[in-house]
Amino acid sequence: MALTPWPYLLQLPLHSSAHSSQLFFSQLRKTEISFVSPIPVKLSPSVSPRPKCFESATEEDRFSDTETISDDEARTNDVVPVNSQHQTTETSGGSSRVATSSAGDSLLGIREPVYEVEEVKANGTISIRKINRRQLLKSSGLRPRDIRSVDPSLFLTNSMPSLLVREHAILLNLGSLRAIAMQERVLIFDYNNIGGRAFVEALLPRLNPKLMNGGPSMPFELEVVEAALLSRIQRLEQRLINLEPRVQNLLSVLPNRLTADVLEELRISKQTLVELGSRAGALRQMLFDLLEDPHEIRRICIMGRNCTLNKMNDDMECSVPLEKQIAEEEEEEIEMLLENYLQRCESCHGQAERLLDSAKEMEDSIAVNLSSRRLEVSKVELLLQVGTFCLALGALVAGIFGMNLRSYLEEHVFAFWFTTAGIVVGAIIGFFLMYYYLRTRKIL
Repeated sequence: MALTPWPYLLQLPLHSSAHSSQLFFSQLRKTEISFVSPIPVKLSPSVSPRPKCFESATEEDRFSDTETISDDEARTNDVVPVNSQHQTTETSGGSSRVATSSAGDSLLGIREPVYEVEEVKANGTISIRKINRRQLLKSSGLRPRDIRSVDPSLFLTNSMPSLLVREHAILLNLGSLRAIAMQERVLIFDYNNIGGRAFVEALLPRLNPKLMNGGPSMPFELEVVEAALLSRIQRLEQRLINLEPRVQNLLSVLPNRLTADVLEELRISKQTLVELGSRAGALRQMLFDLLEDPHEIRRICIMGRNCTLNKMNDDMECSVPLEKQIAEEEEEEIEMLLENYLQRCESCHGQAERLLDSAKEMEDSIAVNLSSRRLEVSKVELLLQVGTFCLALGALVAGIFGMNLRSYLEEHVFAFWFTTAGIVVGAIIGFFLMYYYLRTRKIL
């Protein structure tokens, strides 16, 4: 293959314009590539043997921009990208930038989760909406790891109650209730279950100014937190109130009435008490940890205000002194609020534990009663076995005389009666001897 001779490249005069130089070298590049084998050639614009002369810096900049664009076009025509259908090129100010499009995600099978939530605003309006994870993170100012505590798909791994405070939102996870509280709205996940419905029923009266004597006295997010705690503890207390009479009736009936139905009801009641105790205990521990951490309480107080927390002493610093005073008052109210619900939760947990202890004591009593009955049955079985042994000895004697061998006793008239009487008397004597032995050894 013959290439264009090198002296042909030096025919460009030094006083030529930038436009003519561009056209010449473009034609030259096409000529060179046409004589070479069809292998993609990628020319670098940074290394060029072309002499350039400029009258001013402005002309030099204009030539550089034009050359960069033309070189990019030439590289695009010469080298075809492999993944062109999955990339987009954005050109701005003479520079190109490659960004991956969403087609790659669809090929990998990655789909962004979409949540169906119930939105309750501060004015009491309720609406159902669908929101994806990206929009949720953008609107609430949360991070992806924060959503794990309220994600309904992670119900089995995030079953412990939690209350996470972030800069612009509060994440609530109280078992069947999972919500994100913000300054003007709250998003409720799984709003159709019993926890979501109970929460909405407790929250809406607090947002009605007529029922609250002029409106809520606390910010909206605090009203959400109190309604969530109230609905959760009320449900625990209601279940405990319904269960307590059943357990008391079982405790009064069971010592004298041991049937399968009564024992099954006791087992179910005990299982319910264990569940109630564990849930009340987990909620109590969450409230206790929150009260022991004043930093989290102060973060709740400064939400929506121009205040910050000092990293050295954890004091609130506000640009307006009035906001600092209001935040300090809210801190005391939050502590009193949490203390109140902590006491109610401890009361519920303590009552469940007392009923559970009573049920366990009743089970122990039933176990002792059944053990004593089994002992009586075992004694009767032992006596029967002793009597059977003694009768077996008599049967042995009868079997010996039953053999078809001559013993000359059959010739006597009273031999049968004497033998029968001896077997019976011997069996009775053997039985009483065995009974006396067992009583002496305290086996019976």
